[in-house]
Amino acid sequence: MSEMNEYTPELFELIDADGNKKNFELIDCAEIHDEQYYAMIPAIEDEDFLNSDCELVILKSIIENGEEILASIDDDLEFEEVSSFFFSRMEETMEMYDYDYDDVE
Repeated sequence: MSEMNEYTPELFELIDADGNKKNFELIDCAEIHDEQYYAMIPAIEDEDFLNSDCELVILKSIIENGEEILASIDDDLEFEEVSSFFFSRMEETMEMYDYDYDDVE
């Protein structure tokens, strides 16, 4: 019997401008001003993950040649608005679980 609390992350393999592939875990998505955005963190791939920086990556869904792709946000104002939205939601989530940032060193 499987456990009720099992978590299966939604993973995306992203390819950067240099052709490097890396797996990312989807942590949130939202539609803002009729555009779809995704917030992701690098996927846990080995034990060294806990010692690495956990960078939040925010991407925008765009249609290119009839195909949906995830792209970086080039407009500074758009990025600021979207990143603020995701950070606010993350803070709300942490508050729901009564997470105390002062305990983190």
